[in-house]
Amino acid sequence: MGFSIFGAPFEFVLFGATLLGVTIFHHRTLTAALTGLAAITLYKLAFSSFHGVAGLAGLGQTLAHEWNILANLALLLTGFAILSRHFEQSRLPDLAPDILPDDWKGGLALLALVFVLSAFLDNIAAALIGATAAKHVYRGRVSLGFLAAIVAASNAGGSGSVVGDTTTTMMWIAGKNPLDVLHAYVGAIACFIVFAVPAALNQQKHQPILKHDLGGVRADWGRIAIVVFILAAAIAANVITNILAPHVSDLFPVIGAAVWGAILIAALFRKTDWAVLPEAAKGSLFLLALVTCAALMPVEALPRPSWETAFSLGFISAVFDNIPLTALALNQGDYDWGVLAYAVGFGGSMIWFGSSAGVAVSNLFPEAKSVAGWLRAAWWLPAAYVIGYFVMLGVMGWRPTP
Repeated sequence: MGFSIFGAPFEFVLFGATLLGVTIFHHRTLTAALTGLAAITLYKLAFSSFHGVAGLAGLGQTLAHEWNILANLALLLTGFAILSRHFEQSRLPDLAPDILPDDWKGGLALLALVFVLSAFLDNIAAALIGATAAKHVYRGRVSLGFLAAIVAASNAGGSGSVVGDTTTTMMWIAGKNPLDVLHAYVGAIACFIVFAVPAALNQQKHQPILKHDLGGVRADWGRIAIVVFILAAAIAANVITNILAPHVSDLFPVIGAAVWGAILIAALFRKTDWAVLPEAAKGSLFLLALVTCAALMPVEALPRPSWETAFSLGFISAVFDNIPLTALALNQGDYDWGVLAYAVGFGGSMIWFGSSAGVAVSNLFPEAKSVAGWLRAAWWLPAAYVIGYFVMLGVMGWRPTP
């Protein structure tokens, strides 16, 4: 059912054209994504099916299955934009020059902080905190390569933690032991060493870090408390739900709702800058359009699980959202979950829209919304991915579990 070109279902051709449109018209990325989603949906309604179910019934079934993931992403992306603004207004980033080293090692320390934070927070929040701090310590002149490094650090740092990334949380929800993904950090640490040092050196050449001479900066600790409160709400909702009622997270966007509940409570105590929401909502809609496109792809027939398959999924996740790829891998079973977590987690860093963290950071720095620019400025990310992957495979081997 449906057409194919050289053996590939026509849906993949349309999705490829969508991604090409995003690449070429990087100032009209939302338009390109929505146009592609409309074209794919109309094609499947007229000529194909939705995972075996034709027509509006199939479309409705697919959206019913995906709505929870889409709602969680939308709530988290917009909510963490508010969180990032609270963090910026707290003036704590203004104190960063008094904490970070004065030279390139300051950038390296900032990337390391993002890596560590992402192990405990969602990688979106860690990336936004890192990008906000970088905006201050580099006087707003943050290079595209360093922005890519912030995204990469957040994705690498979250890859071995079941609370650090949506994909690893999905594995936890599916019953995988948190220890089954922990060895992703072998690859994540190796790749961090590869990309963080050159990124910090290049940023220092692009714009030197602020020296320890600001003085007179007083942090708003009330806003810091709000940031901690919002993050604690997200983590608590995630952990409590998965321990007491894991099935609920499949039915309701628990984490996103918890974040927004905390934001609304915090608004009673500090004025909230709602002006950041329109741009954040636009970026969220773009990512949701691409995620929905990926969910409509006929990807039921992936190759058998192997280290080669997982390795290729890392590159695929740069253009296909890693959430449906992870869901499909969980349905297949017999993956090494730590290897897969590293592959789909860090692999999305190679293009700006390949991960939720990349989309969130690009909302703060619109100049990042260029595939060609991202690839030129962060050409070392694919190399870091490959090196990290084979270091992990060499040290830990391939240990699949059901």
